[in-house]
Amino acid sequence: MILRIDFDSETPIYLQIKNQLIEGIARNEIEEGEELPSVRGLAEDIGVNMHTVNKAYNLLKDDGYIKIDRRKGAVVSLNLDDSMNKFKENFNNDISFYMAECFNRGISKEEIKETIDKIFNTFKN
Repeated sequence: MILRIDFDSETPIYLQIKNQLIEGIARNEIEEGEELPSVRGLAEDIGVNMHTVNKAYNLLKDDGYIKIDRRKGAVVSLNLDDSMNKFKENFNNDISFYMAECFNRGISKEEIKETIDKIFNTFKN
């Protein structure tokens, strides 16, 4: 999987890394048990500070997507049940905001559903 970092984006780089890795897992581009690049290696590959990658990996660990093994480094290990309540709360807040944005901009419920279906279908089943 190739990470695409937008250095001009308002989204912090560590969140871009985290989000793209989560999408890679959902699209089956990264599989459970797969070792991720070392913090230092990934930082060098994409040209960012290693603390930025470390922050992304720690967030992924906290969210239950990876485990960090002293011998193997970061390994995809899906343990998402522990963080489900926090995820649902954040999801409800985020989706409420985006629905308000759509409503204010005149985007119809049908357009929203169509977009959601299109995106959802890009992920593995």
